[in-house]
Amino acid sequence: MPPLLAVQGLGIRFATPDGEVVAADQVDLTLAAGESLGIVGESGSGKTQLVLAMLGLLAKNGRATGSVRFQGEEILNLPAAALNRVRGVKIAMIFQDPMTSLNPYLKIRRQMTEVLVAHRGLDEPAARARCIALLEQVGIPDAARRIELYPHEFSGGMRQRVMIAIALLCQPDLLIADEPTTALDVTVQAQILDLLARLRAELGMALLLITHDLGVIAGACERVAVMYGGRIVEEAPIDALFAAPAHPYSRGLLGSMPRLDLAQPGELAAIPGQPPNLQALPAGCVYRPRCTFAFERCRSERPDLRAMLPDRRKACHLEHLP
Repeated sequence: MPPLLAVQGLGIRFATPDGEVVAADQVDLTLAAGESLGIVGESGSGKTQLVLAMLGLLAKNGRATGSVRFQGEEILNLPAAALNRVRGVKIAMIFQDPMTSLNPYLKIRRQMTEVLVAHRGLDEPAARARCIALLEQVGIPDAARRIELYPHEFSGGMRQRVMIAIALLCQPDLLIADEPTTALDVTVQAQILDLLARLRAELGMALLLITHDLGVIAGACERVAVMYGGRIVEEAPIDALFAAPAHPYSRGLLGSMPRLDLAQPGELAAIPGQPPNLQALPAGCVYRPRCTFAFERCRSERPDLRAMLPDRRKACHLEHLP
């Protein structure tokens, strides 16, 4: 059975006055129906541009090459009219900041019902009833009244729930969540992640979660792909990555986050150096300038993303980390 989503050789480049910026380079990913995959990396690693390219939402100076197949059909660089039959219907996305994603001048009712009117052909009363039911499903109390409010009348956590409800209106096969817990306090973060996990189980949809926080990935995903400098450097089941990261960058990310599951937690360790300049990526391994295990081969030869085990891949010249 073919995967729900298959990304092969995806490259993303932006033309700027200072030169070309390589936001992603030769990215390969697959996602099965009903599966959850997390993409994690520092700011600027290319994870958000990856999903924007899939959905045809790159800035005007950006171009994408390669292949993105959804349910067996090529969707990369489709015309907007053809993409509109996929995005928002079969693929839905929750954007990073709900306050800027929602129109401050329109009531929540208008912003929700127009989706069902446009994509499902419902009349206004039927669309409103469906929207109220979805708001209740995502945990918004007194939904029949609150659907008539404006976005600023909701708290940050409630706005995020509204965004999730909007994304689910057309019952998508794939939900993409880009930093869905940003700017929320830890209690609300946990509630949003629990909500996503519950909805995924109830609706049988796949989840692609974009974040810089491995803790978020641990609580919501089955597999994780680690990105650095526009490339995937490791992919593994989430439990395996936490138990034994195979790439130096993955180990650095884990070492820089608080852990409560260790018998004797050690000091947090910062990754040395700075993220790479995407306009002037180093030769060889892109992580080499910050890697404490780099050797001569890393200077001249870029490591391919290769299989370690049937369910694990890494892009590193070292067979095993010391």
